[in-house]
Amino acid sequence: MRYESHSPLETEALGQRLAAGLRPGQVIALRGDLGVGKTAFTRGLARGLGITDPVTSPTYTIVNEYPQGRIPLFHFDMYRLSGPEDLFDIGWEDYLDRGGVCVVEWSENVAGALERPVTVTIEKVPGRDEDRVITVEGGCAHADSGL
Repeated sequence: MRYESHSPLETEALGQRLAAGLRPGQVIALRGDLGVGKTAFTRGLARGLGITDPVTSPTYTIVNEYPQGRIPLFHFDMYRLSGPEDLFDIGWEDYLDRGGVCVVEWSENVAGALERPVTVTIEKVPGRDEDRVITVEGGCAHADSGL
């Protein structure tokens, strides 16, 4: 599915709509250049899961945990990881077993380790600073997702 966003708030709203169809254990693989709105999309997912804490990029912590809400949210930033084997060092399998949704920024760095993720690609529209094209593919074709 392909969507257009004209602001960070619209990007968040799309994430919120996607959250309605998410199930425990799902992995959301985010793709896109620096500053395209991956964290904004994740803020929307969190809101859609009933999480009220502020959502920030886990750039330096590698993972931020948001345990409250309908389903816990584990927000990863894999930018500093060199490959899928590094996932074992951060306890990836433990996070999968905890019944939350794992959102992975810079997922291309660990793509070989992600099984059947929902892939969300966010791209800037040339010449239009706030506009984005957002493509959602894979595992969450639930009728109640609103997408």
